Amino acid sequence: MDLIPELEESRRQIEGLAKGYGLDFYDTIFELVESDDLNEAAAYTGFPTRYPHWRFGMEYEELSKGYQWGLQKIYEMVINNDPSYAYLMNSNNIVDQKLVIAHVYGHVDFFKNNLWFGHTNRKMMDEVANHATRIRRYTDKYGEETVEAFMDWCLSIEHLIDPHSVQIKRRDEKFNLHFDDEEDEQRITPKLKSKDYMDKFINPPEFIAEQEQKLETEKQKSRKFPEDPERDILLFLIEHAQLENWQREILSIVREESYYFSPQVMTKIMNEGWASYWHSKIMSEKVVDASEVVDYADHFSGTLATSPGRINPYKLGYELLQDIEERWNKGKFGKAYEECDDHQALENWNQDLGLGMEKLFEVRKLYNDVTFIDEFLTPEFVHRHKMFTYEYNRRTGMYEIADRSFEEIKKKLLFSLTNMGQPFITITDANYKNRGELYLTHRYEGIDLELRPALDTLRNIQRIWGRPVLLETVENKNRKLFRYDGEVYTVLT
Repeated sequence: MDLIPELEESRRQIEGLAKGYGLDFYDTIFELVESDDLNEAAAYTGFPTRYPHWRFGMEYEELSKGYQWGLQKIYEMVINNDPSYAYLMNSNNIVDQKLVIAHVYGHVDFFKNNLWFGHTNRKMMDEVANHATRIRRYTDKYGEETVEAFMDWCLSIEHLIDPHSVQIKRRDEKFNLHFDDEEDEQRITPKLKSKDYMDKFINPPEFIAEQEQKLETEKQKSRKFPEDPERDILLFLIEHAQLENWQREILSIVREESYYFSPQVMTKIMNEGWASYWHSKIMSEKVVDASEVVDYADHFSGTLATSPGRINPYKLGYELLQDIEERWNKGKFGKAYEECDDHQALENWNQDLGLGMEKLFEVRKLYNDVTFIDEFLTPEFVHRHKMFTYEYNRRTGMYEIADRSFEEIKKKLLFSLTNMGQPFITITDANYKNRGELYLTHRYEGIDLELRPALDTLRNIQRIWGRPVLLETVENKNRKLFRYDGEVYTVLT
């Protein structure tokens, strides 16, 4: 449904204001929809034309019941596409709609200009529809149960990608699969050129032994498969698992969509903070009139409200961006500021540089959540916002404050965001003990894997690989090696 005239007039006003502030966004198409339609779009992660799968129905039921029982409400949904699409709930009042429109333009500006979205398909709305068509064709040909079961396996490992590989070339597109098992007929000893009478000085025995060891190491490395640990497990399975063509195609679809959504996970705090910053600026300075102030303040305070035990990305991103703007406007950065130990001088520091807005646009362009927090979270910010870490106390049966130190707060926050909050799993050997078994390694960083989902994932990888799969990890500070052969799990030592 098109926007009503009053709302279209507000949209044009907000669009002009956003461009006047320097926001640069794709053309954005707004549609008014009923709550059921918006919940359906949200269940499909914003793409109503996405392929059919039972998990989308489950998401829809959860969203619908949450809305019916007054537990949750979706105000908007915006898609990273060119043109961008945004859905507005028809039942929202006019003030909420204005706020959401301003919020959407902030999101679309972020989609278009943030470095981490640079690789994403800007015609994903069409691509998702193509994916759905292909999967429906396979369903008709091979049966719904067969295709859906295979999709379940693929979707359970959709996070096992390398989100940085789009910026960093890890390896060639294909592995070198040619191995020479024949030994050289003659052993070539590495030596430096020298006269015969100087040979024992130029090439002493220990030097020759060292060079031979290096050659043997390189030789063994060249035979290892893969040569280096492989983070993009989905790509490795696509290239090397014994799959039928339709299975390889479905796994490729899952991988492509996973890479499309990964920047949204990697920039959740920044993206929501950026959109909240701009809807606050546009609404409070230019759009809201006296009759709408209370409604606007009520909605905005709800957006920034913090629930116990969880981080609100809207609030953290918004507050940190405001802090950056203030610091760069006043010159609260650089060597002189950081080396000043006069607390009163730091409080009153103001060089009137006026660089805040310029810095915000630079941050919007270059950073993701991890680098954003690492670079701009400060002890002063942590203290001002009363941040702390908490842990579960088994004795009292309650969660309690564990630490208020800046270092510990920053460490835990970064840890929760690194690798999109997922454990680091790599393929280190695809021919373990020369038996074609897949050896996975978990990079242990102080927190044990959740055993049940880890073993379920191991089972699904085995189903795709077709041979036994092993997972090396650490449990209770002891090395553990789990193996699944398609029938039983075993723990090796």
